[in-house]
Amino acid sequence: MVLHQKKSIAVALGLVLLAGCSPTPSVQSESVPSIPAESMQNATESERLGTQWGDDVDSAVTTVDLRRISDEPLAQLQVSYADKNYKGRAVNSMSLLAGKVDFSMESDSGKMSLYRDNGKYYVQGKSGQAYRLVYHNNSANTYEIVASVDGINVLDGSAASRYDSGYVLNPNDDLVIEGFRKSQSAVASFIFSKPENAYAANTNTGSIENTGIIGTVIYELYDPAQPKSKQPQAFPADKGYAKPPQ
Repeated sequence: MVLHQKKSIAVALGLVLLAGCSPTPSVQSESVPSIPAESMQNATESERLGTQWGDDVDSAVTTVDLRRISDEPLAQLQVSYADKNYKGRAVNSMSLLAGKVDFSMESDSGKMSLYRDNGKYYVQGKSGQAYRLVYHNNSANTYEIVASVDGINVLDGSAASRYDSGYVLNPNDDLVIEGFRKSQSAVASFIFSKPENAYAANTNTGSIENTGIIGTVIYELYDPAQPKSKQPQAFPADKGYAKPPQ
């Protein structure tokens, strides 16, 4: 690659010298428009992928009564994917919530590289390749993970919203999401496919226009059955104005 670049420069210089031997023509400089960095990461039509409804995989879940501390998510992420040789810094995982939660992706052959470029993240997939979403909790907090693939909520198959219900990520534990949930005991595994074969393109809750994107939002949870820890209060009677003398 370097040798090719040097050879191209040498040829260009030779052309300039030859031009100097001819009567001087009028030279007009032509500006070459720069290509935005983001557009270089955009997948072409042939590179685009979606995620199809894959093989049946055992995955049991239970319903728990936990509540969100806040109505708004603490963090969110998006990862674009395609059959594309992405540029950028290769990372093994994404750090969220100041390192409290890590996000990564795995295939059947191991961890998949994520590519960070200009604050955005990308992953290269291949049609027919299965993958999983992996979340690791490095803290003592309990979190809720609301995940979407191609604009579809992976838990119930609806059009995804940031405010949907999600999976519990327990303290110092891992959460692995292998597919679209089809029952209390199984999921349909995530498998990269052509967009027209994607689950989103073949259900009335999805759209082929949303293929190629994975989303996650994170909430912190608490157990309403557990008493809240008592914190010292500087102004315990701060509930209004002073009462008149009695």
